[in-house]
Amino acid sequence: MDKKNIDWGNIGFGYIPTEQRYVSNFKDGAWDEGGMTEDANIVLNECAGVLQYAQTIFEGMKAYTTEDGRTVIFRPDLNAARMVDSAKRLEMPPFPAERFIDAIDQLVKANEAYVPPYGSGASLYIRPYMFGTNSVIGVKPADEYQFRAFVTPVGPYFKGGAKPLTIKVSDFDRAAPHGTGHIKAGLNYAMSLHAIVTAHAEGYDENMYLDAATRTNVEETGGANFLFVTKDNKIVTPKSDSILPSITRRSLLYVAEHYLGLEVEERVVPFEEVKDFAECGLCGTAAVISPVGKVVDHGNEICFPSGMDEMGPVIKKLYDTLTGIQMGHLEAPEGWIYEVK
Repeated sequence: MDKKNIDWGNIGFGYIPTEQRYVSNFKDGAWDEGGMTEDANIVLNECAGVLQYAQTIFEGMKAYTTEDGRTVIFRPDLNAARMVDSAKRLEMPPFPAERFIDAIDQLVKANEAYVPPYGSGASLYIRPYMFGTNSVIGVKPADEYQFRAFVTPVGPYFKGGAKPLTIKVSDFDRAAPHGTGHIKAGLNYAMSLHAIVTAHAEGYDENMYLDAATRTNVEETGGANFLFVTKDNKIVTPKSDSILPSITRRSLLYVAEHYLGLEVEERVVPFEEVKDFAECGLCGTAAVISPVGKVVDHGNEICFPSGMDEMGPVIKKLYDTLTGIQMGHLEAPEGWIYEVK
């Protein structure tokens, strides 16, 4: 299929509408058969559950063109399973995992001309989401829902390479113990907006959130998990019931252990330990892994030995290996790469 006439090397990380999106509706206790539509607009009643009580969840993943010309998606089965978990937590009817995969397959096929060519540095971002649609004025779950998914081509998250970030320890809490931090609910991201705007205004790239209960342990940022490297090259990542289970993080930990032969540890990470690590990265769908050069705790600077010029050596190996798997340069573990045919 011929690609769209887009300047692939210069698109940013933003929304570019494509021609088709997927829609399915839940009513009277069942999901309809769903299908594609060209209409990008959504019409809702003023009292819709999503508008009144933020009953909405979402996912994010990417499709790529590999070196040999295939269109592939990275581990969509894990996105499907995580969306089921998110739905259950917000008392929403889960969109079946097998239908999720089929919907994404249809969606990418219908918009395959928008999948950026290999070597462009761009990819096709896939955004499935679901929300309560019927009127709800009392505080209770909606009875009707809509599952939708759209795609948009996006450029590399960091233009000109991934320069190490400077982040601050936030005075705000991202998620409460026993709350919704472990699911991909829209309300979690709304909670982080004031904190990230504040951080940017103060000259920082991101926030480091500590646990809300004791404010002594590292959790995550507003949209990415932390990954640390010790001075003897052990990979350490925070463990908490209020951290989102990142698919990218899980994949990087597997890569570290099985491709690079590194020791991996998922555990509680006291903030007091941060100064002792050699490298730090933020991992997520958008950038895979972003290096952190400095953490500032109310004026006290923690500078990682990897510096502020480029990725540290271990973070770079992790990045190169995982992107190599995604692009088809390296053999992928079984089930990691879903091919759109």
